[in-house]
Amino acid sequence: MLSQIAQPAAAIEQDDFSALDPQRWRIETQDPAGSAVYVEQQRLIMDTRAGMTVWLDRPLRGAYRIEFLRQVLVAGQANDRLSDMNLFWGAHEPDLPDGHLRLARRNGVLEAYDNMASWYVGMGGNGNSTTRFRWYDGSGERHLLGEHLQPDYLLEAGRIYRIRVEVSADKTAYWVDDRLMFQQALDGRSTDGYFGFRSVWSRQAISRFRVIEI
Repeated sequence: MLSQIAQPAAAIEQDDFSALDPQRWRIETQDPAGSAVYVEQQRLIMDTRAGMTVWLDRPLRGAYRIEFLRQVLVAGQANDRLSDMNLFWGAHEPDLPDGHLRLARRNGVLEAYDNMASWYVGMGGNGNSTTRFRWYDGSGERHLLGEHLQPDYLLEAGRIYRIRVEVSADKTAYWVDDRLMFQQALDGRSTDGYFGFRSVWSRQAISRFRVIEI
């Protein structure tokens, strides 16, 4: 009897960025006049002069993996700066059930997110001097769960990074180019909620986005 061959997991969400779908992506930006979100060569471009979050407009629940490519562009354009390849996942309002978030409600300023609960990684933050992993508890506290300051944990201009976020029943993890950078036991904290690309004053390109169940 032949053994069954495991089939690759089907994507529950994916985007090749052939066009910007406003029903799929919701934008919160601190400086609308100096910032833009658009697609170019099958990449989502976040070109921001200040704080910006681009949310996937659906909650993710259970065990899942988020995968994409991401690049910080530094080529002399107005908002180019090697910093802040950041993201949220499992973001939700503490006062709403089932991992819901009030999208397009905040103004893109980082402090505006202090009253939501979320996991957060800021890679190359503070002018590319820190890479940090935090838990936002919904009461204004951003709990530091991990930190890397070494150069090989910071950003390189133009490098295309392969990012993976994993959520299981008991832990969550953040991977870069198959390197585990952070891992944390949930300890009762929820991972149900929304995923968002986050940045501050930079120009970044994102491609090959998908979410699969695990």
